[in-house]
This record gives sequence, C-alpha cells and structure tokens, in this order.
Amino acid sequence: MKREVKFCLVFRDMWQSAGKYVPRVDQLVQVAPAIIEMGCFARVETNGGGFEQVNLLFGENPNNAVRAWTRPFHAAGIQTQMLDRALNGLRMSPVPADVRRLFYRVKKVQGTDITRTFCGLNDLRNIKPSIRYAKEAGMISQCALSITCSPVHTVEYYTNMAIELIREGADEICIKDMAGIGRPYSLGRIVANIKKAHPDIPIQYHSHAGPGFSVASILEVCKAGCDYIDVGMEPLSWGTGHADLLTVQAMLKDAGFKTPEINMDAYMRVRTLIQEFMDDFLGLYISPKNRLMNSLLIAPGLPGGMMGSLMADLETNLESINKSRRKKGEKDLSQDELLIKLFDEVAYVWPRAGYPPLVTPFSQYVKNLSLMNVTQMLKGKERWSIIADDIWDMLLGKAGRLPGALAPELIEKAKDEGREFFEGNPQDNYPDALDKYRALMREKHWDTGQDDEELFEYAMHPAQYEAYRSGKAKADFVADVAKRIEEKNAANNLPEKPQTLSVNVNGQYYKVTVSFGDPSGNTVPPQEDDSKKATVAEKTPEPVAAGDGEPLLSPLEGKFFPVKNASDTPVKVGDTVKKGQTVCFVEAMKVYNAVAAEKDGTVTAVFLKPGDPVEEDKTVLMMIK
Repeated sequence: MKREVKFCLVFRDMWQSAGKYVPRVDQLVQVAPAIIEMGCFARVETNGGGFEQVNLLFGENPNNAVRAWTRPFHAAGIQTQMLDRALNGLRMSPVPADVRRLFYRVKKVQGTDITRTFCGLNDLRNIKPSIRYAKEAGMISQCALSITCSPVHTVEYYTNMAIELIREGADEICIKDMAGIGRPYSLGRIVANIKKAHPDIPIQYHSHAGPGFSVASILEVCKAGCDYIDVGMEPLSWGTGHADLLTVQAMLKDAGFKTPEINMDAYMRVRTLIQEFMDDFLGLYISPKNRLMNSLLIAPGLPGGMMGSLMADLETNLESINKSRRKKGEKDLSQDELLIKLFDEVAYVWPRAGYPPLVTPFSQYVKNLSLMNVTQMLKGKERWSIIADDIWDMLLGKAGRLPGALAPELIEKAKDEGREFFEGNPQDNYPDALDKYRALMREKHWDTGQDDEELFEYAMHPAQYEAYRSGKAKADFVADVAKRIEEKNAANNLPEKPQTLSVNVNGQYYKVTVSFGDPSGNTVPPQEDDSKKATVAEKTPEPVAAGDGEPLLSPLEGKFFPVKNASDTPVKVGDTVKKGQTVCFVEAMKVYNAVAAEKDGTVTAVFLKPGDPVEEDKTVLMMIK
C-alpha cells in the first residue's frame, strides 16, 4: 500500500516571505472558501509570527481576524496551524511566563488547532514551557528543529534535540528549514533517525525555495518517513517563498506516494484572488527580487521569511549610505553591491556571534548587526559601534544559550561596556506582567475582551496595540499606501496632476489626494539636495524651552518610541539625565535600538510622538541642556 503524504498551505508565511504585509481579514475570508474547495490541504497555516502585528498596523483587531479566518477551515474539517516563537511568543523580544500561558488559551478558543513552537537558538529551556502551556490549552504541540548548517549543527545534534522534545511531551516534530539551506541527504537522515526511535510521531517539513535545495529535500524527507509537507502556490511560490504545490504533488506521485488530488478550478480562483490582493495594495510591499531564487543565499543562510523585508531595509539604508558617500565625493553604491557587502559581513559576524540558527528573531539580529556594521564602516566608523539591546541580550545569554562560542572581541566589548553574561533560565529575566497590563487597561477604560484576548494582545504587542487603539496605526498605514502609490505612478512617468484615490482599509474606504511632485504643480528639481529638506520632526514648532541645550539626533533611520514597553516611564521635559543613559528608542528593522544621552543635563524638549518617523543624523529627538 502506498504511503500517504499530506499537504499544508502556509498561507501566512507565503505573504510574509514575499513582503511586509499579509491580506486584510476581509480578503482572508474571501479566499478561504476557494482554498477549501481545492480539496488537497489537510492543514492551513492561518496565523502566528508577525501576523497579528500586521493586523495592528492595518488598524485591524487581530483577535477578530483570527476568529473569522479560522472559522471556515474548522467547518470544513481542515486543521489550522500557527507559528510561535517560544520565549518570544509572537514578537521579537522575550515574553513573561503568564503572558505566554494566556497566549495558548486565547489562540485555542479563537480556533487554532496546532502550535508550531520553535526557539531561534534551539534552547530546549525556552521550548519546554510552550509544550506544557499548549497541551493545557488543548492544542496539538508541534515542536520545531531550527535547521542551519554549521560545525555544531550536525545530524546527531538535531536527532537528539527531537528525541528530547518528544520525551518532554511534544506531539509532533517539524523540520523547520527556514532558509532552505538544509542539505537533502542530511535532512533525510534526521527524519529517518526520529522515525526509527518514534515511528508514530508525525513529522512535518517546512522549507523555503530560495537557495534551490527544497524540492530535493522534500523528496528525501518523504522517503525517510515525513508525513506532512508545507507548500506554497503561485503567484507566491518559489523565490524567497516555498516550493509550489503542483510541483511537489507531481514529484511525489511519480515517486510512488499517495497524495491528494487538486481541484484545478478552485486552484485558479485562489491564484486569481492572490493576484488581486497584490494588485490592491500588497504588491506595493513586495520587491520583485523576492520572486527570484538565488544560490548566493546558501552562504549567509538568511531565511526566506526575513528576505521578504530585507530588500526594503536595504533601500532605506542604501539611501542613507549614499547621502554620506556623496558628501565625501564618493560614488553611490548599488543595491546589489550593498547586498554582497551584507552577505560577506554576515559570514564574518555569524560565527563570532556563536552560530545562532538564522531564524526569527536571531536571523534579524545577525542581519541587523551585520547591516549596522556595514553601514557604520562605509561611513568611516568602527565595526560593532551600534548593537541594539535585544542583540546584546542574545550575545549575553539572556535569550538562551548560544550553540557556539562568542568571539573574544565581543566578550571584550561587553566587559568594556559593563555588561554581564547570564547563565540561568532565560524566562527568569522577564517577570509576570498581566496584572500590570490589567491595571493599565482599567486606567484607559479598555475592556480586556472575550477570553481576555484584548489583554493578551496589549501585553504581547504594547506599542502596536496603543497605536491601533488611538487610530494612529490606521492613519499611518493609509498615508504609507498613498505615498507608495504616488512613488509607483511617478516612476511610471504619469502626469504631474493631483488625483483623488480611494484606499480600502478593513472594508472602509478613505479618500486620499495624491500629487505627483509639488502639490502646486511645480516639479521638484531632480538635483535638489535631500539633506536640505526638513524632516517632519524638524518642522514641528519648538516648545518654549527648546531653545536651550544641545540637540540629540537620531543615530539611524526608523521610528521614534519613548519606551519599549507601555508600562515603562518615558523621559520627559525637566528630567535630569546622565551621559550614556537610555533616553528613548528608535525602532528599525524590527528591533528597538536604545538611544543614549550624549551628556549629563536636563531634558528641555521632546519633539516626537510614538511611532513618528526619524532620519539618521538629521531628526532632532530632544534637547538636553
């Protein structure tokens, strides 16, 4: 009898691997019936990872989105699956234990069946509580091995990790080949070893297509006993995404496996809807290069999910770098030249940072650290001159145990800055916080929601949730869509005439006037020096006390936040600060970068609101006298 292999459509990850956003809830509900009618999916990845932060950025309620999106699949008997980051929950930074426990209860009642838990460091201390919390909530606990290729990440390493997770109660194992750099033969051996020890434990394989190994790897793991394969579909398969459903099915059928048949009429409807969503606005956030496969990704091992946003990060940093180079009379760098420099720097940084598997958030940390190094060195500054607090937490052991040894140069830098290494359980660094957030919600007269789901959302994503509740998130999103439409049309040489556009957000339409060039009808001269343009912050009228003191400039491009957590106390006018004290944060590339005072003194002005955009070495954050 032929052995059956089942398919999971990783709908969330398809979008995240292509660009910045996933569809709105009205679009998700629209496409669900056609996905079901395809008749070939045992599972659909509906939420997890950055999904709920994206909802908040849209101005959507993520809890309503999850309930509405999972409901049709439940009715059809298709399992729903989410991705979670163990100690980090659904975000980039560690989460208190009580918030983690509530997380699984909320997602279960909202309609999520399976939680795929991974730790970016493969530290079992971070994963084990998630197994317990998931099973207490009635969920299927699937635990992931974060695959990478290094001297310490061997077949034996991953086999032993899987067996230990099963011993701790994991119901299933996922081979999470997030960068697609797992070698087919070795992956087959890992699966065979797990199946030999535990033949009844389901195994699911997840890979990205970018470096080109994925199809061969799928065949190898299936031969070794894999039960489920994650797939994508056009127009979002391949490139930084996943192997295409049609290719995988045809290959496995030819190899003698039993696979589900595909309703091609429904397939084409889903394909058409995905393209319509891209044409609506989502395509504005998808780099054409993310549709390509690239063997250069083998060496740096950067994951597909991160590559979706990397090109946007490169554009922002490239502009800043080239402004600096022009001032020195140097030639502009191209995006490809910067990309190669980044890949080379990742190869330098990764082993020195202890070989953390390059998966969220540690892939972003290694990439951000590498990109910061490249940016600073191109500007004549030193390597390691900017290291965000979250990255330091990884290096110091506060987020988990690094697989390899930290380089002496980083150990020395930590000592020079008075930073201490941590050997204990990472969760101990993050005390319970639900009571604190309950109190904040009472003060704001906010309801904690059905099954405490609003409390969970606030505790998991404080800054984004506040921006959502205030309406700022929706306003910023609408403005950003309009700006990108303007830039796209300008690039296509459309007439320089203001137009009124209708932007759909959550089914509600907003009229936005878009002008090409100057609103008065005058074209901005192409030779105008960008460095002479005032930023939003610089145009803000100065408070009376702002004339005193020295300006504190933003050290990088991003968004201003006075604090990382809603319960922290921000620095305000009149406060006394010490040189080196953290006074605010700039969020860039999904990481909060601490900004320190450059002198002792008193804060005489704070110019920005949370979430306001800032420009490197240009936007004045505050004045200190």
